[in-house]
Amino acid sequence: MRAIPLLTLLLSGCFALSAHADEAQDWLTRLGRAEQQQSFQGTFVYERNGSFSTHDIWHRVQDGQVRERLLQLDGSAQEVVRVNGRTQCVSGTLVAGLGNSPDAPSRALDPQKLTQFYELAVIGKSRVAGRNAVIVSITPRDQYRYGFELHVDRETALPLKSLLLNDQGQLLERFQFTRLTTSPAPSDRDLQPSSECTPVAVSQSKAPEVPATHAWHLDWLPPGFQLTSSIARKDTQTKSTVDSLMYDDGLARFSVFLESTDGASVSETRTQLGPTVAVSRRLNTVDGEVMVTVVGEIPIGTAERIALSVRGEKTAAKP
Repeated sequence: MRAIPLLTLLLSGCFALSAHADEAQDWLTRLGRAEQQQSFQGTFVYERNGSFSTHDIWHRVQDGQVRERLLQLDGSAQEVVRVNGRTQCVSGTLVAGLGNSPDAPSRALDPQKLTQFYELAVIGKSRVAGRNAVIVSITPRDQYRYGFELHVDRETALPLKSLLLNDQGQLLERFQFTRLTTSPAPSDRDLQPSSECTPVAVSQSKAPEVPATHAWHLDWLPPGFQLTSSIARKDTQTKSTVDSLMYDDGLARFSVFLESTDGASVSETRTQLGPTVAVSRRLNTVDGEVMVTVVGEIPIGTAERIALSVRGEKTAAKP
């Protein structure tokens, strides 16, 4: 007599999980579009490793261009201005975790791809900065990456609050608005950098690219991560070649840097600041010792395994 009710209950549970996952994907899709479509201004708090900082932000979408100004309010005034995700000028050293490389454009969020490596779900509702929000959890399906809890504005789909969590549910990083308005849009004056904001000349700040002397690869890679960039540059100060490999799973990212020690005594490191880890180890090659350094917002155990898996082969010289 219980067979039909039990089957109905099980099926309804499956449908509910599917519906929650689909709803979460919909919210993440909207979130991914929001910053490219919605102008806003506000104040937010950033927390990492027990340290807090407060920031004003002006974000305007106009004529197909996304212009943004970020001003740190704690201590000396520090700011950054970006256009379409690329840094135009900076003053001081903006708190680590909020900056980006001068030539790093914003990434598109692909919720469908994320479902392969993260479980997506709508887990409730909240109120942040006086605005109603939907809580979306992004839980990794393995131990090789971190999870997120996002509080997404119901009206605009902008992220009102973001928590980065480790596998124990401990907070590694918090981003949270205390004030957010979407009208009126920021004015030209709001987006005008101060006189202390120094223009960033990408072509001048980059070390020159050089032909790679080794073909580096990883014997082990966390599932879902793909190589997005492989570059060799000559350090303008040390004159040595630094190879860099960048990997991305659609949400998390890490980089691998390789540089010859030139016989110098260099210590291996293993450090973590909030969600960001740095692990380095010495690697013996036929051409001498190389220092391998893995940096990214991934668990330290993942970074260590990646560092141990680096292999390289000498490339043939081009005629």
